[in-house]
Amino acid sequence: MTNPYRDLELLAPAGNMACLHAAVQAGANAVYLGCEDFNARRGADNFTLENLSQACDYAHLRGVSVYMTVNIAVLPEETKRAVELVRQAWRRGVDAFIVQDLGIAAEVKRVLPEARLHISTQMNTHGVDGVRAAARLGADRVTLARELTLLEVAEASAAAHECGMSAECFGHGALCICYSGQCFMSSLIGGRSANRGMCAQACRLPYSLHNASVKNALPSEGDHLLSPKDLCSIDMLIELGATGVDSLKIEGRMKSPEYVFSVVGVYRRVLDRLADAADALCCEDEVELAQQLRASHVGPTEDERRILTEAFSRGFTEGYLKGRRGNEIMSYGRPNNRGVFVGRVGDVRNGEVFLSSEIELHEGDLLEFWTNKGHFACTLSDFSRKGSQWRFRVEKRVSKGDRVFRVRDASMAFEDDAMEPRLPVNAKAFLCIGEPLVIEASCAQTSIRFEGPIIEQARTKAVSEEEAREHIDRLGNTPFYFESLEVSVDEGVGIGFSALHKARTQALKRLEDAMLSGRRERPLTKSPEPVHALPAKNQRCEVVALATNPACARAAKRAGADVIYVPVLNYRRGEACVAGQLTATASQAGYPSRCVMALPVVDKAPMNAEEPFDVWEYAKPGKPLLVENLGQALRASESGMEFEIGSHVPLTNALSLQFAADLGAKRVWLSPELTLDQIEAIGKDAPVALGLTVSGYQELMTTEHCLLMSQGPCNQKCSECARRKSPHFLEDRKGYQFQVVTDSCGRSHLYNAVQLDAAHLACKLIAVGISSFMVDTTLMNVEQTTNAVARVVRARDIAYKGDHSVSKAEGCTTGHLFRGVQ
Repeated sequence: MTNPYRDLELLAPAGNMACLHAAVQAGANAVYLGCEDFNARRGADNFTLENLSQACDYAHLRGVSVYMTVNIAVLPEETKRAVELVRQAWRRGVDAFIVQDLGIAAEVKRVLPEARLHISTQMNTHGVDGVRAAARLGADRVTLARELTLLEVAEASAAAHECGMSAECFGHGALCICYSGQCFMSSLIGGRSANRGMCAQACRLPYSLHNASVKNALPSEGDHLLSPKDLCSIDMLIELGATGVDSLKIEGRMKSPEYVFSVVGVYRRVLDRLADAADALCCEDEVELAQQLRASHVGPTEDERRILTEAFSRGFTEGYLKGRRGNEIMSYGRPNNRGVFVGRVGDVRNGEVFLSSEIELHEGDLLEFWTNKGHFACTLSDFSRKGSQWRFRVEKRVSKGDRVFRVRDASMAFEDDAMEPRLPVNAKAFLCIGEPLVIEASCAQTSIRFEGPIIEQARTKAVSEEEAREHIDRLGNTPFYFESLEVSVDEGVGIGFSALHKARTQALKRLEDAMLSGRRERPLTKSPEPVHALPAKNQRCEVVALATNPACARAAKRAGADVIYVPVLNYRRGEACVAGQLTATASQAGYPSRCVMALPVVDKAPMNAEEPFDVWEYAKPGKPLLVENLGQALRASESGMEFEIGSHVPLTNALSLQFAADLGAKRVWLSPELTLDQIEAIGKDAPVALGLTVSGYQELMTTEHCLLMSQGPCNQKCSECARRKSPHFLEDRKGYQFQVVTDSCGRSHLYNAVQLDAAHLACKLIAVGISSFMVDTTLMNVEQTTNAVARVVRARDIAYKGDHSVSKAEGCTTGHLFRGVQ
């Protein structure tokens, strides 16, 4: 049995060059970074093509891999530039590319088949089908969703290995409340798309939870109802190693070098201790190994836990790894760094604070005071100390008993040195009269032999062995140091010291080039021309309605809808919802015939599963089906189903449409983040029929954590939950109300406060290639469904009669059709 802790890759963030140095010096096996604009942390410093080679050389010399993020939804006008960026980055030495966009992923494998492809967590891979779909794309690795349990990580990792891939999971850092790749909150509210690397973190703002039948806000432990704690798996490394996952990822490309150095360093030390202990135990059984490791107490120390907390912490959680998804993962009280509790103010006299604390404070520490008037931060300076009593001035008013936290420890400052860690070289130098100066050097299993000028007899003073050694050993501004240096000098050798310096420099440059051979300045070959599918045949525009109960489904049919789509979770007996509210009366009559089943965005078993339920129960070969993730699309394709791909799979460019067509999709529902012009750019020659949601409330989030829990924990028996039988909404500071719907799996769905209505644009939408309009009636009652569907049907019919349209609806939004996303 191999040592899982020795083999587990520690993957670290590198938001800039200093963070890259910090990650490598702290012991990372690999780093991930962004270059230019096509990455999900566009607010980080990031790298350019000009300094990317330097970054790759620095990492590769030290045995560290470099992965580049290209993990955003790519718009139609950007595809050529995105693919060319990948080509140029590969030429400069990048080892693998982390990609979200289906089209870009497929194109990268086509034009650069030798490049390694990693599927981003934003592709929402949460099960075996998703892993298999990543393999279908040609991926070498799949990054798993953050919402998996240890058992699910193990199952997905095993599936990845069967497909010849590696698996990666998150181990430390910020948690998103929403499934990655499924958040449209920042986008639809403020135009800054999380799927484009510009998230404004609307989830960290204050909200209040309301029941529509209750006047006041429901009680909660704080105002930040969408803000999770930070993930920390330092106490679960034994269990994570046992899952077989190949890479442990630390989040934080927006964080400082100090954060990277501290966090990576702690994980490195603990993993190394576990690896050494596992070697000593020599167990062949993984379960027994894990048990003995726990008994050996080689996990993290209290000091290491403190370092993680001081680096950055909203409070720590093990996330969903242990199968828990309740309030213990949430940071309702505050959405930012908590730091370490230092103590309470003991007294205040003449503007001076007297603080009692056993924690060692330093000049430059950033302290945060929590007062009854709010909180503020100040930098510690000019202090005095007597035992555990600290005395210093604070400009703002504080009172006795106020709490004090340290949110930055000045002693943890990272001193950047681009030459560290220096690499050990074993070298020999031969200075033999009448022969070339020879320097032989080896480092990291790479050896070179360098020959310099012919050594001559000294005309005046001969060079001694000590002098030759001293001048060859002046490595100065190089990444090397001599672990051993043997110097052989003939008696009477004459050579200038500058010649020795030059020879040493040239020899080490040759060694560096040899160590980097094949990983820099890679040649780029011309790619074969792509084979495009024929444009899809034009067809009369259909109006379809998504209905979550039989009454609204029948109302939509009567109002003229051509097809009814029903979520499988609502098709189940007792799960019909009207306007987002669970109601038993709506299930008394059946749905219309020939409904299209719609699979949920997340189809893995719920953590609170009361009874087995397979969402594929209602999916039949030869029958139409709406899928909402890539794994579902592959399974439907292999099963011979007539499937359509929903808008939760971001299809935003011609390359992604081509992939969908090649997979066999009958229709795709476009991303809500496209503008009318962008739809036109991909619509006229689209190889697959295109649909667009034109009416209803747009979903902003899908969360594993139930948002209704902020009012207090529950028994998680979702089928009988009383809270689901009343409409709930989150209200923001401006008074906007975002409805919350929790499904039978306990997952919450958050909807926009403003209704979408683009019916008046029917003529233009048909003209740019849209052949299906969807009305999402999830938050509508029967009357609202009837009116909404009839409006869209009428708009469609008018559009075919001439260049006219229905009037624009008041108080509604057209989404991103006219305002693009950043």
